[in-house]
Amino acid sequence: MCLFQSPARRLVSRAHCALKASSTKQQKFCLEMARPSSSMADFREVFAKAKHIAIITGAGVSAESGVPTFRGAGGFWRKWQAQELATPGAFARNPSRVWEFYHYRREVMLSKQPNPAHVAIAECERRLSKQGRSVVVITQNIDELHRKAGTKHLLEIHGSLFKTRCTSCGNVAANYKSPICPALAGKGAPDPETEDAAIPVEDLPQCEQDGCDGLLRPHVVWFGEALDPDVLTAVEKELDICDLCLVVGTSSVVYPAAMFAPQVSARGVPVAEFNMEATPATNRFRFHFPGPCGTTLPPALARHETEIIS
Repeated sequence: MCLFQSPARRLVSRAHCALKASSTKQQKFCLEMARPSSSMADFREVFAKAKHIAIITGAGVSAESGVPTFRGAGGFWRKWQAQELATPGAFARNPSRVWEFYHYRREVMLSKQPNPAHVAIAECERRLSKQGRSVVVITQNIDELHRKAGTKHLLEIHGSLFKTRCTSCGNVAANYKSPICPALAGKGAPDPETEDAAIPVEDLPQCEQDGCDGLLRPHVVWFGEALDPDVLTAVEKELDICDLCLVVGTSSVVYPAAMFAPQVSARGVPVAEFNMEATPATNRFRFHFPGPCGTTLPPALARHETEIIS
């Protein structure tokens, strides 16, 4: 993903500047944040007082629903990794192969369900909204499992598997067809021995806007592309007003999302990380809860005894 767009630059530079305070203050900050707490009781006290909670989620939360990540060792579709297929160049060279890959991913997702972490987040949003409090989910995932779980206030910074964008007219539309076009029916098998379907461009998904018929592409952010500046601006606004931030199932290495939570932490807002293991950003946060998100998150977001629900 490309980092060099202005909202992302502001996010990164703001975090950097916040850490450039006086040396004494900086040392004190680093000492305080060097050992994140794993006390659920302490987190629950902070949670009970929070008015606007930002929850940043990554591939780890979806992996617990059995969603392939296509990252790391063994993360191949046929003989390619996502980085070789999810690019504008790959689509220009072989749109049929790229559409087979995304058709496979769409069909897989139609069989997957939200796990307890997704459900806990959606339930928390519903419950807190009745108390005049709010939750926003900022996700790097393109699988729509948060939406399926019932989350309403959702910012999908990398797009969605179930949206398309026309390469001719630019129209973006939701698309839940299965298959997305007749020519892709039964295609997309991930086995390394599978031959490319070599579907003609005119038989691939086409724009349905009047008089267009342009080639559609998945409405996701590919490697080498900039994130939507409007989405990043919305993210920045949410992070500016949050008084508690959760980082759930993300390795904190993909930029610019990797800087979101450190930016929030740098201005003194409590950040809690829920992940299978520590990440490069762990020591910048107040809390760290290791283990499966579906196990650690539900009790963290459950109704607090001080909550008043009318």
